[in-house]
Amino acid sequence: MRNIGVLFLILNVCYGCTTNEVYSEYKSLPRYWPKEEIVQFNLANLDTTTNYHVFLNIRNTNAFKFNNLFLIVKMNFPNGKVITDTLEYQMAKPDGTWLGIGSSIKENKLWYKENIRFFEKGVYTLQVEQAMRNKNSVEGVTNLEGITDVGISIEASNKQ
Repeated sequence: MRNIGVLFLILNVCYGCTTNEVYSEYKSLPRYWPKEEIVQFNLANLDTTTNYHVFLNIRNTNAFKFNNLFLIVKMNFPNGKVITDTLEYQMAKPDGTWLGIGSSIKENKLWYKENIRFFEKGVYTLQVEQAMRNKNSVEGVTNLEGITDVGISIEASNKQ
C-alpha cells in the first residue's frame, strides 16, 4: 500500500511539471546577430480550434550591451496576410542585473501573442529581426553581440 502512495505522489509531481507547450524551436546565431539576418520559423499543423500563447525565447550573454531589446516580428499567414510588430523587451534592470534565468547564458521567455487562434489551415511563418540602435544614433547596430539563440515556443491556452 505504501508503494502505491509513493507511485501516486511521483505521478502527481510529474504531471504537475508538464506544460501546455505544443511547439518549441531555437535557431543559434554566430558570434553576433547581423542586422540583415532574419530568423525564421515555419509553424504548421496548428489546431484551428485552439487558442495559443506565443513566446519569443531569447538567450543572451554578458556581451549584450543593452538593457532593452528591440525586435521586428512579422507573422505571415497562409493566405498571404502579414502582421508586422515592432517590439521592445526589457532584458535587464536599471542597475544592469539580467532578468533572464541561467548563469553565463540567460534565457528570456518573452510574450509575443496572448490567447491567439490560428484560424487558417496551412503554414504560418514567423520572421524575427533585431532592430537595435546605439544611443544618439540613427543607424542600426550592424552586428548585435551577446544574443546566442532566438527561439519560439507555443503553448495551448486554457481559455477557449
